[in-house]
Amino acid sequence: MSENTQSPRKPRVAVVFGGRSSEHAISVVTAGAVLKAIDRTKYDVLPIGITREGRWALTADAPERMAIAERTLPDVDRLAESATGGVVLPVDPADREVVLHEPGSLPRALGQVDVVFPVLHGPYGEDGTLQGLLELSGIPYVGAGVLASAVGQDKEYMKRVFVSYGLPVGPYEVIRPHEWDRNPAEARKKIVEFAADHGWPLFVKPARGGSSVGITKVDDLSGLDEAVEEARRYDPKIIVEALVRGREIECGVLEFEDGPRASVPAEIPPVTDHDFYDFEAKYIDSASGLVPAPIGDEATAEVQRLAVAAYEAVSCEGLVRADFFLTEDGDFVINEINTMPGFTPISMYPRMWQESGVSYPELVDRLIQAALTRSTGLR
Repeated sequence: MSENTQSPRKPRVAVVFGGRSSEHAISVVTAGAVLKAIDRTKYDVLPIGITREGRWALTADAPERMAIAERTLPDVDRLAESATGGVVLPVDPADREVVLHEPGSLPRALGQVDVVFPVLHGPYGEDGTLQGLLELSGIPYVGAGVLASAVGQDKEYMKRVFVSYGLPVGPYEVIRPHEWDRNPAEARKKIVEFAADHGWPLFVKPARGGSSVGITKVDDLSGLDEAVEEARRYDPKIIVEALVRGREIECGVLEFEDGPRASVPAEIPPVTDHDFYDFEAKYIDSASGLVPAPIGDEATAEVQRLAVAAYEAVSCEGLVRADFFLTEDGDFVINEINTMPGFTPISMYPRMWQESGVSYPELVDRLIQAALTRSTGLR
């Protein structure tokens, strides 16, 4: 070998996290776990945080600073290397050079990026917006494409797609922004009539949110207006769901070389200190699930089949966590999917795959490798 021969450059992974949604902090926690797991002998890493205001910042590669500490949530602003300036992606698909712009300074090249691992949750990141930007830039990325991300974020259209594919969903009603803005009394009546058909309690949710943020369990009419206003703090469009009595079962789907496969399922047991499996139970109080779910071989096979069917119905790529209810009659009802589920140390998606024989580092590696083999654009 010639002395001037250089070893091949390692693929460069930009881990993009934070964002403008209410799930900013959970995204930071997820990024910390992903950064810690990426094999640095195989990949170079570029951490990019998006502040709550939308500024793209070069951040410290410091997973230990991205965890929830003493009930305090992490934030991109505290990780950013500078309080000004921003990271800019290329707009030319032939050029993957990422540049840092600082006021009063010449632009600084940060190197080419081969793949983006977007661990943003919620609007402005998980909903197809970031995916569209990456498509325009010609940079491959982990996870679902534009359409699947958008459908997976919007609970109304997600359920409409499920119904069109024959997947079982629970009763729901949608209140669009103009309905509540123009005639709240009529919108309220619509919800009350829904409750008359399906009974109380109801769950009032932001239609395009996650991590249980903004969700209220409403036991009667007296709490309805407050619940609607709480949901509308996060999304002007809300969805109202009837209570489905059953056990909460989750199942992960991961892209393999021969297609998507389902993990062993998990069960979320009833939480005693919370009214339902809300944000505090998930992330602050570390509610634990049962992995694998004790539901028997037949039910396990069925929920795995339904999870893959939901993944394919929405045209997902890479990964999905599918959430179900197992009713007393032994039937599964799909609640929702999450196209970029949490990767925090206590998150169910990596725990389910760990139990299925895929370690956390292998899980991250598989997602990166799958993204590197996909092209952007129509596919």
